[in-house]
Amino acid sequence: MKFMYFFLPTLPATMDERRELRPIAMQPDRWQRMIEEVVEISQLAEDVGFDAVCFPEHHLHSEGLEIGSLPVLTQHVIHNTKRIKVGPIGYVLPGWNPLRLALEIAWLDQLTKGRTFVGFARGYQTRWLNQMAQLIHVGATVSDKSETDRINREAFEEVFRFLKLAWGDEPFRFKGKYYEYPHPQEGTPWPAHEWTREFGFPGEVDEQGRIQKINVVPKPYQRPHPPLFQAFSISEETVRWCAREGITPTILISQPPLLRKLVEAYQEEARKAGRSLKLGESVGVLRALYLADNKEQARKLAEDGICGVAFRKFFYHFGFFEAWREAEDEAKYPSGKVMLPAEECNVARMERADFAYLGTVGEVRRSMDAMVENVHPEWFVWQGDQGFLPKDEVKRQIETFGKELLPRYK
Repeated sequence: MKFMYFFLPTLPATMDERRELRPIAMQPDRWQRMIEEVVEISQLAEDVGFDAVCFPEHHLHSEGLEIGSLPVLTQHVIHNTKRIKVGPIGYVLPGWNPLRLALEIAWLDQLTKGRTFVGFARGYQTRWLNQMAQLIHVGATVSDKSETDRINREAFEEVFRFLKLAWGDEPFRFKGKYYEYPHPQEGTPWPAHEWTREFGFPGEVDEQGRIQKINVVPKPYQRPHPPLFQAFSISEETVRWCAREGITPTILISQPPLLRKLVEAYQEEARKAGRSLKLGESVGVLRALYLADNKEQARKLAEDGICGVAFRKFFYHFGFFEAWREAEDEAKYPSGKVMLPAEECNVARMERADFAYLGTVGEVRRSMDAMVENVHPEWFVWQGDQGFLPKDEVKRQIETFGKELLPRYK
């Protein structure tokens, strides 16, 4: 396996401090502490053998939870480490102008000589995505098959189609529902057309001096493009789309039979697309992990960490626990009609669903062994606790994992 540490970059504070300093995101010193912690933890992950660290894209969170990573944070971490790959999982495509995103990705890959990767997400948070995508009238979605969900996927896939053309070697034209290049389609007037005709790519300008095709430069340092990941998949539809497009899905579903079904679907769809893969190849799994002297101590760490109050009070409202339903839930809370009650969404449920690995090194090893035997994932993505647990505790977890567990699976 390869190992990736997933940050939800969070301004370090206790829950009491978040109340007292409300809104904590107005405190510059907390931003500096967060940036320092992200760099220091990334350096440690590199030292113990991790292959990559990654961030989500989220914005406007005045509470200081999961502050979004734009390319600047990725670049900062790369410049403060030596070999580890760093990138977003992922860019929320409906919120990006596709040309600007293609340029950001290529510049970052060139500046870092290929030490980055590209992750994609559809976007589930209305708070900021609805603001960023307002001109194309696309909103956030929770994958509920609604009209909003359909339009979000449509915009997501349009931006992705553009990126694939932008990474190619030829100038091109593009006509989508939301974007067109060149704009206007009949050609963009270009006063310096004679210069471009002499020194630019053949076919970019016509005889009337109008841009008829665009050639996005720079191209990525890694050709044809950096490795591609999809953020935290839960549906077979998304997993199969990833297989067709050569994207590594990082799967949130964790119950062994359901996870196995998705991994087999990926392998099957990849085969149809001409890619012969072993079971689990080009697939990632997301897990929370807490190491301690015993189960009780490990559960206390989980409760104090991201799996505790943050999941109950924040992520719960976006239906995250719906991915970890149990057989008896359907009778009381029919899926798609009734959300699980908040009081039933806790660390114990995450543990039963095989999402949170808790306990001693031996207990966590047995959980990981079973997961590996079930689906053989190429990537193990660790949901980190930076900003919630003390920095020294986060580092202790990584050091223990790096010494006691990581070599077993590398």
